[in-house]
Amino acid sequence: AENEDTFRVYGVDQRVAAVRDLVVLLERARQLLVLTCWPASLRYELWRTVRVVTEHRSAIPIRFAPVDGRHLPWHERNQHQTVVIVDLACPGTSLLLESANQLLYKRVRWIVLQSRLDEVGKAGEWTSCTDCTLLDRLPLLVSNELFYFCTEPTTGRHLVRQQYRLSSAVSSPPATVLETFGTWLPGVGVRVEPPTVRSPVTSTRRQNFRQFQLRASLVILHNETLQHLDDLQDKHTDTVSRVNYLLTKSVALALNATVRFSFVDSWGYRDAQTGRYTGMIGELQRDLADLGGTSMFFTQDRIAHVDYLAMTVSARAIFVFRAPKLSFTDNVFLLPFDQYVWYCTLSFIVLSGVLLLVVLRTEQQQTGTPTTGLSDTLLNVFGTTCQQGSFIEPTTAPSRCLILLCLVVLMFLYAAYSANIVALIQSPSTKIQTVEDLLVSRLKAGAEDTVYNQYYFRHETEPIRKALYERKIRNKDGTENFLPLAKGVELLRQGHYAFHVEEGVCYKLISETFQEEEKCGLQELNYLNMIDPYYGVQKNSSFGEHVRISLFKLREFGIQGREHTLLYTKKPRCVGGSSFVPVSIVDVWPALVTLGWGYLLTLAVLVGEHFWVRLTGRLLPMDGYFHQ
Repeated sequence: AENEDTFRVYGVDQRVAAVRDLVVLLERARQLLVLTCWPASLRYELWRTVRVVTEHRSAIPIRFAPVDGRHLPWHERNQHQTVVIVDLACPGTSLLLESANQLLYKRVRWIVLQSRLDEVGKAGEWTSCTDCTLLDRLPLLVSNELFYFCTEPTTGRHLVRQQYRLSSAVSSPPATVLETFGTWLPGVGVRVEPPTVRSPVTSTRRQNFRQFQLRASLVILHNETLQHLDDLQDKHTDTVSRVNYLLTKSVALALNATVRFSFVDSWGYRDAQTGRYTGMIGELQRDLADLGGTSMFFTQDRIAHVDYLAMTVSARAIFVFRAPKLSFTDNVFLLPFDQYVWYCTLSFIVLSGVLLLVVLRTEQQQTGTPTTGLSDTLLNVFGTTCQQGSFIEPTTAPSRCLILLCLVVLMFLYAAYSANIVALIQSPSTKIQTVEDLLVSRLKAGAEDTVYNQYYFRHETEPIRKALYERKIRNKDGTENFLPLAKGVELLRQGHYAFHVEEGVCYKLISETFQEEEKCGLQELNYLNMIDPYYGVQKNSSFGEHVRISLFKLREFGIQGREHTLLYTKKPRCVGGSSFVPVSIVDVWPALVTLGWGYLLTLAVLVGEHFWVRLTGRLLPMDGYFHQ
């Protein structure tokens, strides 16, 4: 009781008052976790006091637990809303802090109290600010939000201090940066110093890295790129890495840091046997790099090893192809008319044939001319439809009027049909819109010879995309259509070929090598079905939020857009119009197929009649056969 009374000022324990006054200032504080050896009376006083001062907003729940690392919020969903309170005077607190690992600098906030004991074992004032040697050994990195109370030896003021260092390795004392968050006065509270310039957000307040060297891993697929990272020569090679290289340098400049680049030949993919990653992600996983200097795709297996920060390039790997002629994907002989027009046309032919048959039968009964059958009449109307004229010569006014009406109506239909056919033969097709459309089309396909193309095509499990790889990318002899960029674009120019490539890189070569009319009709098809690549850092990196804010600033200030515009080529505009496309076998193929089936049907009927005649000749007497 004597020790507890030493801490009371204005009837309130100093430890309770200090925690209360600091919690009021902390935003997003929605839960307090108290890991101390305090007596029950003091814990109740803390609960009652915090509840009173926060009654104007939602009540803050307080959870009390022994000093044990098992009670830390390792896997809680709302870690960023948790404030952990510890007292260094309690046994086991030092071990608790040393075992907290990334919780000391990632998401969780801490309030550290250190009440000291005098020579006779009585509790006294806060410990001196020069005696917090334990904090110098902890990984209090630049993103930490740990507040501790101490007493300044010279002035006797109670300070709320923070400290951080940039490297996780324990180094000399000058590497530790000390910050005075404010001063605490009993009965007054915490006064932030200086109130006019200090930001309450740690990541925006600590933007000066004091020339600390950041390590960035950069993916380079072409060795010649190393000579042109700072210029615009051959900007179609390693474009994503070059954009991010410039942005990484800008981030380092904004943070007053330096950057050292290491170069790898792949983004990094997991080894099925060891579970470890190669390439850039492997360097992040093994703490060989702080920053993933090249944007990477957002995949589920990488989430456990990389923190994604921001989208730095609007680059997509897509299938690019020239839209084939409409006859390449559709039967142009069926497209000129809507289905209801076809129904009306067929109905008109049948109705006209039946009426003409009735008129001719009536005419034949009156004049005694030879009888015309139904098949002859329908054949006559069909020939009239095809503008072949009429082989029936009507003699009466009704039959002549009917045939004249058929000729006039069908002439307009034939003119509209023929004109539409000519236009459709010159039109491009827009039917290939999905991966399934590309799979069933007659287009050949290939992909740029890059590491990520080979990985995603070979490891695709979705049925349609897997079938596309097996039927169009992988050949029957076991070879694969992974081509150099220039060869793939040339096949794309020749037509009837879909090339999977990064769009900005492809469009640069298209702008330089295609004729103006060849730039018309370019179509895109997304195969990977992923969002634009994101800039990444180590998992639980202390630099993550600082780099994220710097990248957002680069985007808002237009620097990211400038670098993107300089290095990426947009889709070429169609300004020359389309050239005349000659009629090919593909255009008339449906007609040839119809002709072939007609020949087969004719031969089948001829053979059938021949067998029928031979069969009836055996069954009937010979004279009866000739008589018939």
